Amino acid sequence: MMKKYLLPFLFIGTAIMIGVMLKTGEPLKSSAKYKNIVCLEFAYSQQKTTAIVNDWGTTNVAIAKINTYYDFIFLLFYSLFLFFTCDKIALINKSKLGVHIANGAIWAGLLDIFENAGMLYTLSDHQSNLIPLLTATAALIKFVLLGFAFVYLVIGIVSLIRQKKLALLLT
Repeated sequence: MMKKYLLPFLFIGTAIMIGVMLKTGEPLKSSAKYKNIVCLEFAYSQQKTTAIVNDWGTTNVAIAKINTYYDFIFLLFYSLFLFFTCDKIALINKSKLGVHIANGAIWAGLLDIFENAGMLYTLSDHQSNLIPLLTATAALIKFVLLGFAFVYLVIGIVSLIRQKKLALLLT
């Protein structure tokens, strides 16, 4: 019985956390140059992270920290949602590739933890040449893995609709 509600629960949790993070990250849009947290995720050098932190100022740095803390909750929901959904689609379609893509969603969540730790280190006024590079690398790999999972999810759902097997996704 619980398995039936797992995907809807994870989907709703993901959607709620997207809303929370958009709302809490909204003040960053008032920044002169760097309008969202993704700018920091891909800042691969100390020079770039320093420019972002200086542009944001104390208030927006505090907001970015809060947004990053919320991301720990978000990553739990989205990575598990993508894992279980892609894995179920792979099971229904007997796809080994789908299983690998599902596992990639878990790796994306783990990389997001590493990325968040790097951003919090940077936002706490620690200077480093290595941390921004590692953070940006983790972000890049994470987004590639999430891109594969999202594309597989959409194609898989369309395929299940065409096969009239969509109901199997929630069993």
